[in-house]
Amino acid sequence: LMFMGACSSITVVSDYDKSVDFTQFKTFSYYGWANNSDQILSPFDKERIEKSFGAEFAARGLTFVKEGGDLTVALYIHTEQKQQTTATTTGMGGMYGGYGGYYGYGPRWGWGGGMTTTSVNTYDYTVGTLVCDVFDTKEKKLIWEGTGSGEIDENPASREDGIPKTVGQIMAQYPVPKIKA
Repeated sequence: LMFMGACSSITVVSDYDKSVDFTQFKTFSYYGWANNSDQILSPFDKERIEKSFGAEFAARGLTFVKEGGDLTVALYIHTEQKQQTTATTTGMGGMYGGYGGYYGYGPRWGWGGGMTTTSVNTYDYTVGTLVCDVFDTKEKKLIWEGTGSGEIDENPASREDGIPKTVGQIMAQYPVPKIKA
């Protein structure tokens, strides 16, 4: 899968349980990828996503443990094919009235009959949606969900930088801010 590289064009949405004190949690574990959605990822992109989320949680004071973390993190990715059509109209010429007569009354002369052209372009693209669900392990309850959606970048070189930026934008809405070093 070619993941979102141009992170400035993603849409991020999150929601959380406002009754939960997120500062009480100290460790996190990965549940894995929901519905085996990671099967559409290359091994490189899967590792980039997991490492990026790990770094974001660590920057918020959480320590990764293989099993039994205070929080359980589940990831999910979905893709959808879309099509966009754009139309551009350009014009040339048009009416010219060089003389308006006395106080705007009177004869007008000039040339007219302009020309317009409309170009219609259609292109196919893929939208990727990355979801991060965070559960309170003890309560077995969803407490935060962050989602980022955007057009998938097909350039492998940009994914190395783009994936951490995309994950950073999703995690920017997490209830605990990054700890300043």
